[in-house]
Amino acid sequence: MIDLAADPVLTWASGRREDLPWRLTRDPWAVLVSELMLQQTQVSRVVPRFAQFLERFPTVTACASAGVGAVVEEWAGLGYNRRAVNLHRAAVRVVELHAGEFPAQLDALLALPGVGPYTARAVLAFAFERDAAVVDTNVGRVLARQAGERLTASTAQSLADALVPSGQSWAWNQAMLDLGALVCTKRAPLCARCPVQESCVWFAAGSPEPDPAVGSAGVSTGQSRFEGSFRQGRARLLDLLRTGVAVAPARFVDACGWSTREDAQREASRAAESLVADGLAVQAEDGSLRLP
Repeated sequence: MIDLAADPVLTWASGRREDLPWRLTRDPWAVLVSELMLQQTQVSRVVPRFAQFLERFPTVTACASAGVGAVVEEWAGLGYNRRAVNLHRAAVRVVELHAGEFPAQLDALLALPGVGPYTARAVLAFAFERDAAVVDTNVGRVLARQAGERLTASTAQSLADALVPSGQSWAWNQAMLDLGALVCTKRAPLCARCPVQESCVWFAAGSPEPDPAVGSAGVSTGQSRFEGSFRQGRARLLDLLRTGVAVAPARFVDACGWSTREDAQREASRAAESLVADGLAVQAEDGSLRLP
């Protein structure tokens, strides 16, 4: 168990970042869009794109009927484009199985494509205000340091579940997310400003190494370098497809920006194949690519 009191956290978080657009809605579709956008993408980049995306796809039905290519096109610049495919697939599933109404049950949400334990609980907490705890990299870091030890996924979720104040799930989860993002940070945590410093086992021990958050379930280890990577070349190819053109195999290398690489043709072909495999592109009989 963690002796983390709710009142100091809720008081500290009151009014903080409540102007974030996804915190102004209880629409499960909007909540799902925001959660998928926020995965591995900075808040500052998501804010303007969130409104833009919902203007084009205001409802789950609008997204499902638009086609995956339109969603991939609108996702430009957000990275990790497989999320766009999963979002569209989830929208189709909600329309087909639930008549366009989001289910408010954990198992039904987990059955949606691309929706994992965190995202499913986020929809429950932030759209339906059910007593569900979300554990992302920020919350996982707070929990591990409070406990003073590395946590498995099941332990972290159990600890988080036990902390949710009844009837205050929305405010509590937002507060915990902010606490990890703004105070209990990965590097140089602001322990002197922490509202629950007194209950933190790691702080009481003098914040020794190794940090218990490192290696704990749910706590990210950082992203690999993008510049010059395979992901960058693949992203360039996809960006060209987003312009509406069909790209022939002879153009794959230039589209990826790999004209000077010795393995350029092989890697460009692999990039094209991976886009098709991920549902981000379709390939014609002549080998050319286009958006789905």
